[in-house]
Amino acid sequence: MNFSHITWLDDKGHIKPPLALYLILAFLARGWCVFIASLTQMSDRSALVRLFYPQKAEFLWALGTGAGAVLLYFVVIAERKRSPAWIRPLFGRLAWPLWGLLLLDGAILLQRLLHSDLLFNWRFAFDAVLLFWCVLYLLKSRHLHHYLRDWLPQP
Repeated sequence: MNFSHITWLDDKGHIKPPLALYLILAFLARGWCVFIASLTQMSDRSALVRLFYPQKAEFLWALGTGAGAVLLYFVVIAERKRSPAWIRPLFGRLAWPLWGLLLLDGAILLQRLLHSDLLFNWRFAFDAVLLFWCVLYLLKSRHLHHYLRDWLPQP
């Protein structure tokens, strides 16, 4: 018998969210993370943004796609607190918005590649590797699968 899944349970017997889910949401909301980090810089707030997003349009696209990730983060937090009851039916379908955000992020990465005339850039390569890892995780993670199934309505 395999009892390795017992570490996934919290005090009330529900499955805890995987750490990788938070990392995926942070990756998808990286535009917002850069924006918040730039607010802490007093001398030149736009310098940090320009470091990660040289084109203003790239930064705005990152904020747009990151808004969905921030919303999903609040759904996960609400699930952990079990506070609004209306959010529980939405939580079982959390994988679909995650897939949509990953596809949108992939499309934006492809658009950024095409605008750079398909020249190699470490930022694009890093984003592509992380995007590939996120897709593999959504496909193969048993912990995430069980976590999302934990709140489905029982028949």
